[in-house]
Amino acid sequence: MRLVGLTGGIASGKSTVARMFAELGAPVIDADLLAREVVLPGTPGFAAVAARFPSVVKEGQLDRKALAALVFSDPAERAALNAIVHPLIGAAALARTAELAAAGAKAVLYEAALIVENNLDRGMQGLIVVRVAPEQQLQRLVAREGLSEAEARARLAAQASLEEKLRRATWVIDNGSDLAQTRAQVEAVWQQVLAGATAS
Repeated sequence: MRLVGLTGGIASGKSTVARMFAELGAPVIDADLLAREVVLPGTPGFAAVAARFPSVVKEGQLDRKALAALVFSDPAERAALNAIVHPLIGAAALARTAELAAAGAKAVLYEAALIVENNLDRGMQGLIVVRVAPEQQLQRLVAREGLSEAEARARLAAQASLEEKLRRATWVIDNGSDLAQTRAQVEAVWQQVLAGATAS
């Protein structure tokens, strides 16, 4: 089975592109979804995050906005959170990948924001990077999250640069135009991914 990463900067439209791949029949493992599952109330992940960041627990739930504001303003706090959740996400992703392989999937996409930052692409058979112009990315992030420009820039700075992601990319999907153009690129890339999975 071929495991291919799908990444892009925050507010680049990575989730939109992932949905397009899924509509073509691509099995997609969503790291954001796994990140939520591993810290649900009652899980070891929730207990660990609550113990380390007690101020973000409200009525037995994690206040995700408060947690994001805390960790994106302090690299040390972000590293502490990542040390808790990344191993849990990795274990959940491995389990899901094994399930899909057992079910006969030829290729699987792993959608995650921090593939390059965590060098996860080193163990994959390809990397798809979704890109938009930096100004467009900033505008989308401010509009989507209701952030100030300074807060948005802090979140962008917490990720690897677009240049670094593009250097590591096997395929690049430009999501700066209309959705029809994006979809055409997605279809072409998925055919190449499947062709490579069949050949290997």
